[in-house]
Amino acid sequence: QVQLVESGGGLVQAGGSLRLSCAASVGTFGRAMGWFRQAPGKEREFVAAIHWSGSSTQYADSVKGRFTISRDNAKNTVYLQMNSLKPEDTAVYYCARSGSIWTLPLSDNEYDYWGQGTQVTVSS
Repeated sequence: QVQLVESGGGLVQAGGSLRLSCAASVGTFGRAMGWFRQAPGKEREFVAAIHWSGSSTQYADSVKGRFTISRDNAKNTVYLQMNSLKPEDTAVYYCARSGSIWTLPLSDNEYDYWGQGTQVTVSS
């Protein structure tokens, strides 16, 4: 059973930074990892994804240039560095593991394991 545990969320002022981490217990070999978020009253949305190799990444337009996804396969950990945070970035952030290998999916229905989420709140 794969377990994903996020950490690093919190309260930050607009313009500030946070770094989220997602540690996987096992089973990330060959798998892309993604970050998604869900704000109150809204649908869950894609934020960023990174290929197993780390050489390819994808970002939502709303976070391009501000967020950076990375991974350390030796530690089974994926990161999301969030800079220049805005109040509209407030949400619960989830990491997820791709359900297939050697791909880089952007849709949440292509991910099979999810973390419990970590709250990010950006005050204005």
